[in-house]
Amino acid sequence: MAKVGDVEIRPPQPGFRRESDDAKAAASIAGGTSAADGDESGGGIKMKKELGLMDGVAIIVGVIVGAGIFVSPKGVLLYSGSIGQAIIVWILSGVLSMVGALCYAELGTMIPKSGGDYAYIGEAFGPLPAFLYLWVALLILVPAGNAITAITFAQYLLQPLWPTCEPPYESVRLLAAVITCLLTAINCRNVKWVTRVTETFTGMKVLALLVITGAGAWHLMSGHTELLEHPFANSKLQPGFIAVAFYNGLFSYSGWNYLNFVTEELKDPYRNLPRAICISMPVVTIIYVVTNIAYFAVLPPDEMLSSQAVAVTFAEKMLSFMAWTMPLFVACSTFGSLNGAIFASSRLFFVGARNGHLPAALSLININCLTPIPSLLFLCALTLLLLFIRDVFAIINYVSYVEILFIFISVAGLLRLRQKAPDAHRPIKVSLVVPIVFLLTAGFLVIFSVFESPMEVGIGTLVILLGIPVYYVTIGKPWSWLTHKSQVFNAFCCKLFLCMPNSEKLE
Repeated sequence: MAKVGDVEIRPPQPGFRRESDDAKAAASIAGGTSAADGDESGGGIKMKKELGLMDGVAIIVGVIVGAGIFVSPKGVLLYSGSIGQAIIVWILSGVLSMVGALCYAELGTMIPKSGGDYAYIGEAFGPLPAFLYLWVALLILVPAGNAITAITFAQYLLQPLWPTCEPPYESVRLLAAVITCLLTAINCRNVKWVTRVTETFTGMKVLALLVITGAGAWHLMSGHTELLEHPFANSKLQPGFIAVAFYNGLFSYSGWNYLNFVTEELKDPYRNLPRAICISMPVVTIIYVVTNIAYFAVLPPDEMLSSQAVAVTFAEKMLSFMAWTMPLFVACSTFGSLNGAIFASSRLFFVGARNGHLPAALSLININCLTPIPSLLFLCALTLLLLFIRDVFAIINYVSYVEILFIFISVAGLLRLRQKAPDAHRPIKVSLVVPIVFLLTAGFLVIFSVFESPMEVGIGTLVILLGIPVYYVTIGKPWSWLTHKSQVFNAFCCKLFLCMPNSEKLE
């Protein structure tokens, strides 16, 4: 046994998993029982259910609508070859995301746990596949995405100060680090503050997109329709190009599953989770399609493909002396998106630690704020580390394949659970046609991506496979000294952050 202060900590079995003795020890370390009085076990606390329907809608829209639609919607056009085909890809990408979101609505109401894909894969296929998702999210998906979003925010906020050149590298990375720490502090302090920030900046980014669509509509009504007269000229119909075009489209819609990461904090999730999905996805799809039509009406394809920031180029043509506002709108969009991503993705690590797949310290909750402070700080540290890697943007090349692969596995888990637990309570039960259509489409994208981007697929697969030995070393047959150190660290975090173990009781 390890002794920290006056408390003895028993090593958990197996791996990093925390036992009941550890919960009692952590409770005594936290110094007081007032925060946990309402918990029948007396061994922990749980986070409040503070998210309503509109909070859920704001989180989904806020995370999906990041910098991509402002900065680089040109990926779909590049691989589609024509304006008409690109618009079709945008529409179908939204429809496919909606189909996937409906599958997640069934999974989220059947398994009302936070953690999203991690929880669903674990229920359907067991702990190893769930750990591999957590492993990839830890190394690639979450911190790299957050780092790139923070860097994009800094670049566009600083751009008006350096109008004729790129802002200095050090200034961009320093501001990105500051904003990451600021949003982490807000997330640590109060969930209500997080939702207010998300709602405010979601409104601002929707306003910016309405400005773009309004300017595009005015341009079209003025008779400037020449760029849309031959919409399907130069279309690329090869399956490989279509697959990559859809990859780019689906990547712009990524984030529709983030509300499933925080199911346990959602009021009445059986009603609000599917409602939030059904409201937000059509809204995002309509906004994306009309915004791209506005871009195509004003910018020739060659100019759009050569632009470093499509929305800024559009504003320079259409907004005259107000063009300087577009970089600020992009910055606001990324700020809100980063805030929502930090809030949702920190719960992934929190749930992983609660299940014994990460150090137990990451599943602790602050007794005053009722937020997972250790998990938030862990995510912040990972993001800051990647901020100071110069070629962090190269990591994004491997994200799309890995993300669509695990979404494919999650939806396949829906069919597996229909067979494994046919009598389980399902407040929402989609037709079998819905997951089958999604799986066929996602399978097409995964298969053809092997031929179009073999290096990215190979490296992404290698990263996934490297998680298998890590699982058996830390979880399957853990080293005794590793579990000992984990418990010492757990007790230290309890004292340092005034935290207690989580005692969430799922309905």
